[in-house]
Amino acid sequence: MKIIILGAGQVGGTLAEHLASEANDITVVDTDGERLRDLGDRLDIRTVQGRGSFPTVLRQAGADDADMLVAVTNSDETNMVACQVAHTLFHTPTKIARVREAAYLTRAGLFDNDAIPVDVLISPEQVVTNYIKRLIEHPGSLQVIDFYEGKAQLVAVKAYYGGPLVGQQLRQLREHMPNVDTRVAAIFRRDRPIMPTGDTVIEADDEVFFIAAKAHIRAVMSEMRRLEESYKRIVIAGGGQIGERLAEAIESRYQVKIIEMNPARCRYLSDTLDSTVVLQGSASDRDLLLEENIADADIFLALTNDDEANIMSSLLAKRLGAKKVMTIINNPAYVDLIQGGDIDIAISPQLATIGTLLAHVRRGDIVSVHSLRRGAAEAIEAVAHGDAKSSKVIGRAIGDLGLPPGTTIGAVIRDEEVLIAHDDTVIEAGDHVILFLVDKKHIRDVEKLFHVGLSFF
Repeated sequence: MKIIILGAGQVGGTLAEHLASEANDITVVDTDGERLRDLGDRLDIRTVQGRGSFPTVLRQAGADDADMLVAVTNSDETNMVACQVAHTLFHTPTKIARVREAAYLTRAGLFDNDAIPVDVLISPEQVVTNYIKRLIEHPGSLQVIDFYEGKAQLVAVKAYYGGPLVGQQLRQLREHMPNVDTRVAAIFRRDRPIMPTGDTVIEADDEVFFIAAKAHIRAVMSEMRRLEESYKRIVIAGGGQIGERLAEAIESRYQVKIIEMNPARCRYLSDTLDSTVVLQGSASDRDLLLEENIADADIFLALTNDDEANIMSSLLAKRLGAKKVMTIINNPAYVDLIQGGDIDIAISPQLATIGTLLAHVRRGDIVSVHSLRRGAAEAIEAVAHGDAKSSKVIGRAIGDLGLPPGTTIGAVIRDEEVLIAHDDTVIEAGDHVILFLVDKKHIRDVEKLFHVGLSFF
């Protein structure tokens, strides 16, 4: 696939890295020559220096025969104009744009071929907000992913000493919970993936990824670790777009406080939000945190744009007694350094956003793609189309599919029913199939499985 990526920042660079390793023809456009040189030295891609919305620059990047344009520069306006130019002059089939400003996103009818021709809108702030909201709803989880409108969920937890299943074989999960069907999709032990079998023994500190129907998630989590009580008191450091959206989404169910430095922004938040308490000050102010009883907080969320400020305020909040801290980290190099110590969960907006982009780049009917373990693995939701003649999966049992190495099927969602995958589960047309890949070099083989042959048409 020939793809033009506008913007060589964190999202554009990470996307190029994912796609270049999968035999795509990638061209990255940016005004920053140094960033482009760095990317070009590391990856097998073309680079073009210039403004991505200029017709001459797009033509130089190969827009005449590009299959897709992904506009993820820091400017909403540049991204939108680039999609307009690609549509009008080059008839680019698929145009994806990152648009952050809510004033654009709330206007109905603005993004269609008769107005601004954007096929897929990506709002990183909304993606990250949803990601954090799911973590809050599942205390003790490291990552929570929804499939097929939330009917099934993939949850990552760290196994702790004393958990009922720790030190026991996976096959005993069914004995512990005879009325709950679940499947462990993968285990990461000391940062290495283990493909689970019935006789795999769960060890303390393993990161265990399991899939189950949404209603059964807490029951399965209780087998790996002591269940945490639901959160009640939440402190958010940073009243920017993510902080505001998160507070708006959860304030009806939790006691929420926002700490924000900017007085004008504080006044805006106070007028906009219903029950959230807005405090003007620094989240790194020890006296302010003590005054606001940070030791009573169930969770402290550092959501500013400054990685260092987020890290320092999180460490301080934890030292002063906050039960759990989550931190947004924009620099991917920091994520592995800090997660799991005093900071419980480090959230990378780039990796959260990248899955949304990848879902539209994958071949076959791929509904969603989720990056796991900071990009080390992927969870994919694919839809089976066709019939037994035209499809490589329909009418076949999972045990007979010959899945690529490092690939497992965790569940099949059929209408309203979540079927946990077993070797004798037969895939039918219209099924949503949840796959887990710990070796991304086989992604093309997985996509080919869900291609429909010409005989279907």
